[in-house]
Parts: sequence; C-alpha cells; structure tokens
Amino acid sequence: MPASAWVLFGGSFVNRLGTFVLPFITIYLTRRGYSVPQAGLAIAGYGLGGLGSQMAGGLLADRIGRKNAIALSMVSAGLLTLALWRATSLAAIYPLMIGIGFSGELHRPASGALIADLLAPNQRVTAFTLYRLAVNVGWAGGLALGGFLAERSFALLFVGDAVTSIAFGVISLVALPHGTRTARHEELHLPTARRSILADRGFLLFLSSVLLAGAVYAQNVSTMPLHIRDAGYSATVYGLLQSLNGITVVLIELPVIAWTQRHERLRMVALGHLLIGLAFATLLFADTIPLLVGMVLVWTVGEMVESPVAAAIAADRAPVHARGRYQSAFGSMFGIAWMLGPILGTTVYAWSPTVLWAGCGLLGGGAAVLPLAARRRPAPVHPAFDGAGT
Repeated sequence: MPASAWVLFGGSFVNRLGTFVLPFITIYLTRRGYSVPQAGLAIAGYGLGGLGSQMAGGLLADRIGRKNAIALSMVSAGLLTLALWRATSLAAIYPLMIGIGFSGELHRPASGALIADLLAPNQRVTAFTLYRLAVNVGWAGGLALGGFLAERSFALLFVGDAVTSIAFGVISLVALPHGTRTARHEELHLPTARRSILADRGFLLFLSSVLLAGAVYAQNVSTMPLHIRDAGYSATVYGLLQSLNGITVVLIELPVIAWTQRHERLRMVALGHLLIGLAFATLLFADTIPLLVGMVLVWTVGEMVESPVAAAIAADRAPVHARGRYQSAFGSMFGIAWMLGPILGTTVYAWSPTVLWAGCGLLGGGAAVLPLAARRRPAPVHPAFDGAGT
C-alpha cells in the first residue's frame, strides 16, 4: 500500500473523529425550540449542498488535483461550521447547512479518485476497506465523545468539528499527491464523462440502487435519534449506539471483506442494501436497548458488505480521465439521498413512525433488486488516455 494512501486514511480518521455537528444537529435544533420538520429541513440542506459538491467535486478533482480539492473542502467546511455555531435564526442556519454540506462533502470524489489513482483494480476493495476502517474508527470515538459533549455544551461540538476539518485540509496540502489531473483540451478526442455514464446502463441501475439505500441510511442521523429520544433515552445513548456501528466495523470488517471478495460484487451490493433496509424496518418494534443494539448490528453488517465493494465498482467502471467525475456520480446519489431522506423521513415520522420504518424495509428491498439487474449489463470498453499524474 503506497505511503500516500496511508496519509489519506490518517487524515480521514482525524476529520471523522471530529464529525460532531451533523449527527447531533436534530437534537440541537429541537432543544432550541425548532420543530422536527424544521430540523429535518436543516439536514436536507446539508444533503442539497452535498449533492452540489458531488456534481462539482469530481470535475474539480480532475482539474486541480486531488490534494488541492481536499484541502479546499476541509478548510472551508471548518470555517462554515464555526459560523453555524453563532447562527441564531433559520434564515442563517439553512444557508449555512447548505454551505457545510457543499464544502464538507467536496473532498469525497477527490478521495475516491485518489485511491483509484494509487491502487490497481485488484487492490481497490482492500484500499476502500482500509479507508472506511479509518473513517469508522474516527466515527466510533467521535460519536461517543460527541454524545458526552452534547450533554454539557454544544459549543464544544462546533469548535471540535471545525478544528478537525481544518487539520485534514492541512494534512492534505502537506502530504498528499495531486494524482491524475487533466485539462479540457486533453479530453477532446475522448467521450465526455456524462456520455460515458449515460451509455453504461448497468452503472445507472447501480446508481439507482445506491440512491434508494442512501435514503434509508440517512434516517440514522434524522429520524433514528428521534426514535431513540421518544423511547425515553438520552443523547448519550444515541451516541453510543452510533459508535457501536464504528466499533463493529473496526473489529470485523476485514474478515467480512475477505468473504465478500470471494463473491460477485453486484450480488454483495444487493445483499448489503437488503440488510440495511431490514435493519431500519426493525424500528417498528425495536424500543429497548438490546433490540436497538441488534438493529445497529444488522445495519452495520449490511454496510460492511456493500460499501467498499460499491466504491470499487464506481472506480473500476470509470475511464482514467474521468475517475473524479464517476466518483461524483456515485457520491451524488448520497447527496440526493441526504436531501430527500431527511425531509421525507421527518415528515413521515411526524405523521406515523410505523409507516416510515415499514417504508424503509420496502426501499431496502428495491435497492437489492437493482444491482441484480445491473449484472446483465457489463461495462462498455473505454478508449485509452495517456494523461500523467503528479
């Protein structure tokens, strides 16, 4: 594994360790007197910004290089998080959440493209697994710490989140390579990224599956904390349950990935999406700590089965000159999911939690069918590109 890959993993760990604000923003806003749907709109604003960043981030990574895109993303996200801390009205909170979503997610296409630049196809699932491992070690520690801090001072959450974001930006500038960079004139003889994506029907089915599963997954920071609150538990319990997700990934993801690599990739994506849908459907009856722990474990296994494999599929199907933009298309599905999932989820939850959790199960089933259909549509052959990375 190249040293630059380990630097990327380490910087991602630092950033995720301080991801305090997003998981607790629903609780923060409702404590300040805003309604559940208003809090849901704030998270949807993050999703809207994230969608925009995915559309722009891949092209930015392909043009200015991976490390510059990551640094721009992280430093701007840190500064906007500090501004959100001082915001006192929804008129300020909503635009800032959009801005944080845009800047905070702008690094993802660059990170995914850098892994594709640095690693051969047969190493990418392992690399994406290690990347996720770094993220989830940070997630496990950060959410447990965040729940503890939230019980004492939300100001600490905002400052800590900002500092760790900026730290990742500095690490990127100092220690990461640019990766593959292209200029527009170098691509004149090649199909555009958009044309390549639209011609790959299997990839489009795969992206649709990611969108559906992402809308279910987005409930873990929008309506799941409300379910836990309404069951009579504190923010600390929610933070510990979320950290269980990261701890489980740390402990068993590598053996899980060793098993998934013996199976066809799109089948594994289907299995993972099905498990995620089933996990959230259990919130129809899961209102005790043992049942909630079980729900988190099922969701986590589903995530471990599908996530590294899905990221590798997006990298493998991309032509070299458009790796960043394929990662953008992949990440855009999460942006759309994070925009629609919280709005629909909080609205439906306010009306009927039962309908919401049953709907999550149905969406998970739909997300499992689409990758199976994609198996019948192989990737097109892409023309060669001779651009160099630095």
